[in-house]
Amino acid sequence: MATMLLLTFLISSLIMVTVGLAIDFMEILRLGIDGQLSVDPSDVETASLDFGLLTRGQPLAVLHPVSAQDIARVVKAAYGSNQGMTVSARGHGHSINGQAQTTNGVVIQMSGWKGGNKPPRPHVWAEERYVDVWGGDLWIDVLKSTLEYGLAPKSWTDYLYLSVGGTLSNAGISGQAFNHGPQISNVYELDVVTGKGEVLTCSEDENTELFHAVLGGLGQFGIITRARISLEPAPNMSTYSNFSAFTSDQEHLISLHAEPSNQKFDYVEGFVIVAEGLINNWRSSLFSPQNPVKISTLFPTGGVLYCLEIAKNYHESTAQTIDQEVEFLLKKLNFISTSVFTTDLLYVDFLDRVHMAEMKLRSKGLWEVPHPWLNLFIPSSKIAEFDKGVFKGILGNKTSGPILIYPMNKNKWDHRSSVVTPDEGLFYLVALLRSALDSGEETQSLEYLNNQNRQILRYCDEAGIKVKRYLPHYTTQQEWMDHFGNKWDRFYEMKMEFDPRHILASGQRIFTPTFPSLSNMPS
Repeated sequence: MATMLLLTFLISSLIMVTVGLAIDFMEILRLGIDGQLSVDPSDVETASLDFGLLTRGQPLAVLHPVSAQDIARVVKAAYGSNQGMTVSARGHGHSINGQAQTTNGVVIQMSGWKGGNKPPRPHVWAEERYVDVWGGDLWIDVLKSTLEYGLAPKSWTDYLYLSVGGTLSNAGISGQAFNHGPQISNVYELDVVTGKGEVLTCSEDENTELFHAVLGGLGQFGIITRARISLEPAPNMSTYSNFSAFTSDQEHLISLHAEPSNQKFDYVEGFVIVAEGLINNWRSSLFSPQNPVKISTLFPTGGVLYCLEIAKNYHESTAQTIDQEVEFLLKKLNFISTSVFTTDLLYVDFLDRVHMAEMKLRSKGLWEVPHPWLNLFIPSSKIAEFDKGVFKGILGNKTSGPILIYPMNKNKWDHRSSVVTPDEGLFYLVALLRSALDSGEETQSLEYLNNQNRQILRYCDEAGIKVKRYLPHYTTQQEWMDHFGNKWDRFYEMKMEFDPRHILASGQRIFTPTFPSLSNMPS
């Protein structure tokens, strides 16, 4: 009886949307879904928004799948529709510009589940050192599962409450990327539901073109339902006023990636402080000064400080020598000697440090606010020019959130993936992770921050700084063509092969869904 009531509710609600789409959904229900297809207002409302809170797109329904077959049935129904029905996969909802939204179809809610059935849990293959995970699994859950075997993935993102499929559809970067590459460089195999509703396994040896296209492919070629992630044994973490010294030290540290583990750091990031008082951001809240110093005394005339964040992993067997190893590595750097902040953390606490900051911000009502974030890949040869024009210029000693900056080695990125990076062997991520606050101060308003982002991009264009946007957002296909550059032709070819109807991830606004005539409908 409960099942009959659910189907009746779904069908009657969908008929109110449009007759054509109701027929499509009824076809899905006839095929049978182990998960739940929902038009509950709360589900639809949740899928209408994302972390950015900059755009809204209300789907017709939300699928809570428990298998790749559930997703394939929905995609096949969309592929056979003549109503332009689309399908977008949503992880934990941390897109910024509505990339996981759709207004004429179904959102696949990959993370979380409803009802008694659940997607498969992470399966660790300890001897082989890899883990099979559901595409909607959060990285924090992957970490907890692998740590039970003394193992952990090699490359991370700064925030672990993101879905595996979500980060692999972009790249997945953090302070380990200089050594292990982005997360997409540490994947052995994928299961993918294509835009035709096919469930395909792909890897370096099988369906190779799909494998590389999906990694960093912005969800355009398929929905990742399973990923096989490489593991390694899990281990049991300075301030500058001179930008040249700061970047020189960062580049020195990542150049050591091939050295023995005791002669290099395991994690290298950095952040920019453009206003006194922002020392207490995501990172610094974990640290206590080794040499107490009043931050205000460090600020130069220009009002900008550069903070280097580095981490050294160790086991109990090396605990006696870790301090000496760190001291030896620090001696080669050029930071302000009175500004060293140190702490000793459990490995999981270090990786999950941003979540701790999230809890503090939530308690103050400062988390669920608009986030006009801007993430840029900048050629190393132009980073000093960017510093002068942006950090010491456009930002004007004012910011409303962390600004990350750290270098990466291009040779750690697989050029066959769909991600685009600058045409230099070394490039920087600059991430302006700012929040728009309703404080009454103009410099914290959404309009002001959006205008400032446009000003930064305009400055880069006029200065000849050939940036590539990470987590990109454009509104025209020509802009996307310019973004992908010489990768566009291949990107377009893969789209035509694996999602010819342009059903998937329409919220990215790269392709427009096609509406075939009834005579051309697939059988």
